[in-house]
Amino acid sequence: MQLHIGTYGTYLHVKEEMFEIRRKLENGEIFTKQYSANKVTHIMLAKGTSLSTDAVHLAMIHNVDIVFSEQNGTPIGRVWHSKLGSTTKIRKRQLETSMNAEGLKWVKEWLITKLENQLNFVKDLKKHRPQHADFLNDKITRIEAMVISIGNQAGKETAEVADTLRGLEGTAGRLYFETLSYVLPSEYQFKGRSKRPADDAFNAFLNYGYGMMYSKIEKALIIAGIDPYLGFLHRDDYNQLSMVYDFIEPYRIYVDEVIFRLFSGKKVSKAHTDVHTKGVSLNAEGKILLVTAYNKFMDDDPIRHRGKNYARSNVIQSDAHVFANAILEFGKIKDLKNTKDKEFKTEKL
Repeated sequence: MQLHIGTYGTYLHVKEEMFEIRRKLENGEIFTKQYSANKVTHIMLAKGTSLSTDAVHLAMIHNVDIVFSEQNGTPIGRVWHSKLGSTTKIRKRQLETSMNAEGLKWVKEWLITKLENQLNFVKDLKKHRPQHADFLNDKITRIEAMVISIGNQAGKETAEVADTLRGLEGTAGRLYFETLSYVLPSEYQFKGRSKRPADDAFNAFLNYGYGMMYSKIEKALIIAGIDPYLGFLHRDDYNQLSMVYDFIEPYRIYVDEVIFRLFSGKKVSKAHTDVHTKGVSLNAEGKILLVTAYNKFMDDDPIRHRGKNYARSNVIQSDAHVFANAILEFGKIKDLKNTKDKEFKTEKL
């Protein structure tokens, strides 16, 4: 369970070894609700909220990370225990992998998986919308061409083809979001992807949803021993969570599905967003709507993955461990090959 605390004046503390949120209502009454520390996995606090040191201590004991965010859901910092997620050798291998063909293989896999997830979602939409078949078939064909193009990129390292990969991904994303907008009810349609600030309600929901997912991805990487700042495709700018932005790609579909269902089911109204001079943002009601649907989708509806049933939250953590183990194993094979090459050269001399 994830706790998203965003209402101004809400206080998180500990009562009877449980997390308790406390807030004064407009009528003067005090609202409280308790959550078992064994069931909470993640706490996100927006500006204007607060917590006690006892709450921090309880979170550390139960391996619950605390994330501080902007009101739009963008993470700005976190409290995490002092231990590394795993051996530092993983981080060394991660750096090596970022500069060789193995890193490019991972980038292509993440991007292709992202596009294939988008394609599967669009194909599922087509089943229930025969009136849009021609439009959807055209978009499917064009995105499939992007998948092939990404798969055909070759090089000794990602940097050689990074611009091309970003261009192909961007084109596929434009086609994908054009498709989602096209099949939505007319009152929800949008002109394309807009980030911060969002130009419309759909993008406002996407921005907040991706913000929640960024935090989840960062935690999964830390637990697996992966450095969230050392990416393969996204640039390693100052304070840039490059690996988070790389690794998130196959899982963006989780956010997309939740939000599309809310809009296509006409569960979103003008009461869920605020319109400002700079754009559109979620208000308290909108955040509650999204967080509730997101938590259920991520934790309560298991899917089949690698031959087992997993909650989607656990899929991400499992894949992070698979990635860490794979780059470790690749490093061992490379070290063994280098050792044998040296032995061969010595014998030849």
